[in-house]
Amino acid sequence: MTSEDLVIDVRGLDKSFGDKQVVIDLSLQVRRGEIYGFLGPNGSGKTTSIRLMCGLLTPDSGTGTCLGYDIRTQSGAIKRSVGYMTQRFSFWDDLTIRENLDFVGRLYEMPGRGAAVDRAIRDLGLEARARQLTGTLSGGWKQRLALAACMLHEPRLLLLDEPTAGVDPNARREFWETLHRLAAQGISVLVSTHYMDEALRCHKLAYIAYGRLLAQGTAADIIAARGLATFEVRGPDLTALADRLRAMPGVAQTAAFGDTLHVTGGDAAALERALADATRGRDYRMESVDTGLEDVFIHLMRGAADNFAPRAVR
Repeated sequence: MTSEDLVIDVRGLDKSFGDKQVVIDLSLQVRRGEIYGFLGPNGSGKTTSIRLMCGLLTPDSGTGTCLGYDIRTQSGAIKRSVGYMTQRFSFWDDLTIRENLDFVGRLYEMPGRGAAVDRAIRDLGLEARARQLTGTLSGGWKQRLALAACMLHEPRLLLLDEPTAGVDPNARREFWETLHRLAAQGISVLVSTHYMDEALRCHKLAYIAYGRLLAQGTAADIIAARGLATFEVRGPDLTALADRLRAMPGVAQTAAFGDTLHVTGGDAAALERALADATRGRDYRMESVDTGLEDVFIHLMRGAADNFAPRAVR
């Protein structure tokens, strides 16, 4: 990988607010045209990490570049090449889609504003609703408007903070198809999400908890690195079975998935022995299954404290 391929290259970033250290020793690289997903519990430092890497916040320590600019000394240049979509919808309900986009263009004194608005409406499939009042739009169309506003100045990098929260599954799927089209054009995307199906749509992932980056890479890399074995169990009273299993050696975690129970551990043989003991004489069916990304993230969360817990990060 050459330096020209890297849109983001940061090392050792730290950030504190008061006595709370919310990002600890973050190092990460993002390539051009890559969709990089950030996952982790609430308060884990996802949004702060994204803002640090893109010069929107100044780190207490650490170095890095974004779009070839220094994140400490050239944040203004970075901001001009970044599109930022917040979780909260912040447009004007009594303006149409076109009027909202035109107003955003005027705020930033964009040259060729009319052409930029036309392009954003066309590229995001908003032509049929361009004259519709924004207050009457569904969540999915509001989301598409917000992305169109991000794209007005043709950014090379998009920052999306839980962009599909509260959006129906069909609109979420269409939104991700749009992101992949943008990535194919060379636009890089940093996106925070809580949805496992969205995580699997990312080229790379980072899992952050308690201010620390616990895992990064492709979904397959992250799953393989944990070396976990997983069994899927079906049968009666899975809640009671889970309680028994948690106290047994070889069992790292249990998690309910619909009418099945996923039981995970680091040693497949020890895990199988525990399952045999816990289910002996009872009508249970179990089989070894591939460990999924959600199994891994549940495993990573064990023992990781919420950043907003009373005790301070050390």
